[in-house]
Amino acid sequence: MFYVYAISSIAKNYIYVGLTSNLNERIKRHNGLRERTTKFYAPFKLIYVEEVKTRIEARVREKYWKSGIGKEKLRSLRDS
Repeated sequence: MFYVYAISSIAKNYIYVGLTSNLNERIKRHNGLRERTTKFYAPFKLIYVEEVKTRIEARVREKYWKSGIGKEKLRSLRDS
């Protein structure tokens, strides 16, 4: 099982989309400043999670959420 997730920075206007097979550990890594791409935007809150069966499906969904329309939907989720 894989998870496509979106996290939002609490301090800055930043949304990160990723995929993982261990969601809890991954969120801990982001908030623990152990991820190079997100450490300057921590702390984070989880705003979206989607469960898929394969890594290939997860990658397709991750690409969608990173696209313009996907990011727009995530912003509206975050702001509501």
